[in-house]
Amino acid sequence: MDVPLEEVLPESALREAVDLLVRLVEAAGALIIFAGAVWVFGRFLAAAVRGGLPHRRFSRIRLGLGRFLALGLEFQLAGDVLRTAVAPSFAEIGQLAAIRTALNFFLNREIAAERAEIEREHRREREAEEAGPRRPASST
Repeated sequence: MDVPLEEVLPESALREAVDLLVRLVEAAGALIIFAGAVWVFGRFLAAAVRGGLPHRRFSRIRLGLGRFLALGLEFQLAGDVLRTAVAPSFAEIGQLAAIRTALNFFLNREIAAERAEIEREHRREREAEEAGPRRPASST
């Protein structure tokens, strides 16, 4: 006796299950972003109290926040993909793709730029250390 899938798992039950999963995944993304913001704010305050924020340290802190944002947005994107998995419209899919892709692209580009700046600063510091202290010219 073959029972149609619609009778075993009605569409309304499937929609409810997917809705629950969407909320869980989106909540995870929101928690990641919140935890990252709190953690980065703590690092910011600690650095400021210890003696200011040189550009390199500030860039590292921003890079850390960017990583949390990127990860959180990936979870948000996963929630959107789950939401559109049950009878999506082309408008929903297009809107989802455009907004999330653009946001993720620009965020990742900024993270890469910050990382490159930190690497340049490290390279300059290493070069300065390798050059060593400069001795004044002798007058003999």
